[in-house]
Amino acid sequence: MTKLLIIDDNPGITDMLELVLPPEGFDVTAVNSGPDGIQATQQLNPDVVVLDLMMPGVDGWQVCKEIRTFSQVPILILSAVVDSDEVKRAIAEGANDYLVKPARLDELVTHVKKLIEKTPNLENKN
Repeated sequence: MTKLLIIDDNPGITDMLELVLPPEGFDVTAVNSGPDGIQATQQLNPDVVVLDLMMPGVDGWQVCKEIRTFSQVPILILSAVVDSDEVKRAIAEGANDYLVKPARLDELVTHVKKLIEKTPNLENKN
C-alpha cells in the first residue's frame, strides 16, 4: 500500500480522508499542524505528502520548504488558495502538484497516483 501523509489543520478534512482513502489503496496518516507534518515526514518516510497551505503558525509553504531540506517525497498541495501567484509560489517552494479544495475523491486519487507514476521506485511498490 502507498503510504500517504495528510497535513491539514482542519480535523474534519483529515478525519474524512483517513476514512475514504484506505479503500482506494492508501495507508493514511494525518496530522493537524505544520510542525507535526515535518516530524511525521521524517519519521514515516511517506510515499506522498498531501499538504494544505493555509495553516496557523507554520504554514504549508514553510512546511514544503522544510521538507525539501531532507526529502524529495512527492508533495501534492490540497488548498483553497486559488491565486495563481500563490500556486506558483507553492511549486517554487518544492510542491510537485496542486489541487484546489474542495476536490472530489476521484480527483485526489488520480493526482496522487500520477505523482506515484512519475516518481522512480514508487510505482513498483504497489
